Amino acid sequence: MVKVIPVTNSRQLKDFIMLPFRLYTEDPNWVAPLISEQKKFFDPRKNPYYDHSEVMLFLAMENNQVVGRISAQTNTPHNKEHNDNIGFFGFFECEKNHIAAKALFDAAYEWNRSKGKDAMRGPMNFSVNQECGLLVKGFDTPPYVMMMHNHAYYQELFEACGMQKTMDMYAYYSFYDKMPERVAKAAELIQRRFPCNIRSLSKNKVELKKDIETVFRIYTRAWEYNWGNVPMTDKEFDHIVKELLPIADPDMVFIAEVDGKPAGFSLALPNYNEVLKVMHGRINPITLLKALKAKKHISSARVITMGVIKEYQNRGIDTLFYYHSYKNGIPKGIVHGEFSWVLETNTMMLRVAEMLKADPYKTYRLYDHKIEQNTK
Repeated sequence: MVKVIPVTNSRQLKDFIMLPFRLYTEDPNWVAPLISEQKKFFDPRKNPYYDHSEVMLFLAMENNQVVGRISAQTNTPHNKEHNDNIGFFGFFECEKNHIAAKALFDAAYEWNRSKGKDAMRGPMNFSVNQECGLLVKGFDTPPYVMMMHNHAYYQELFEACGMQKTMDMYAYYSFYDKMPERVAKAAELIQRRFPCNIRSLSKNKVELKKDIETVFRIYTRAWEYNWGNVPMTDKEFDHIVKELLPIADPDMVFIAEVDGKPAGFSLALPNYNEVLKVMHGRINPITLLKALKAKKHISSARVITMGVIKEYQNRGIDTLFYYHSYKNGIPKGIVHGEFSWVLETNTMMLRVAEMLKADPYKTYRLYDHKIEQNTK
């Protein structure tokens, strides 16, 4: 018999964190997160998400063994931004067990219903600004940094439990060991017609702080009209900067300026999943040595976010960002790239991906489930 219980103590939280390590033992493409970082993520004192929204974690138990997990969470900024009244779920992991999967989704459903929500959406860990989307295509390669990976049978579990597709998101792969001629020619033409300065992130600490503040302002303005966008609070932005800055390469982060004013930014992260892959979730002298060696040979990067302020869109700034990413990345040995994620409705980015001859090799899906409120 399957029983779903809320996570209320450190032992149960450990079980929640460690379940994927068992479920993906035979999957060579799964990349284990650092256990220590997962503990911080689920600590309300250390994750600013808990400052504005509520979270509940659940475990599915059968014969005294953990067979599944799920989170249920509110997202106050999302509902305020989009005038919605929806809840969310995430961190779904489960054995190929329909009864356990249904019990988990039912628990998330009832929790969100108790909060008065009209629907629940996911998977989101916890929000669109973190890992999100169920992998439904492209299981044969490891995920890039901050992207999801899951068993192929999860799609069947989701849809058997009443989940309805609400949006697909694509990850595009490209390989270039020299500057793509089409990009170089396009960038040259754009620069002649539209004077725009593209510069890398400053390496000076004082100027770097100013650059980060500029990126935050651009991010807030450039993404405000995007589907599902959730503005980060100042505290959340500071938190994610603190997480990403140690692994970011300033030469792969760009700010676009027009007449001295910020117009857009682009962030390509070295694919640190190549490093995490050899660490198996643990930090000790042996894994640190393996990590240092792997870090020297990172050959891939993920364009994680790119934003252009509305009044400067459709002028080719995105193409200039790609040009400079290739220009700076290829000499460093970065020849594999992923552009992710891209909404299926983002026709402009889909055209850019086609121009770059990138392969839409992975598809991630977000699901909704309508919630019926008790009327008694």
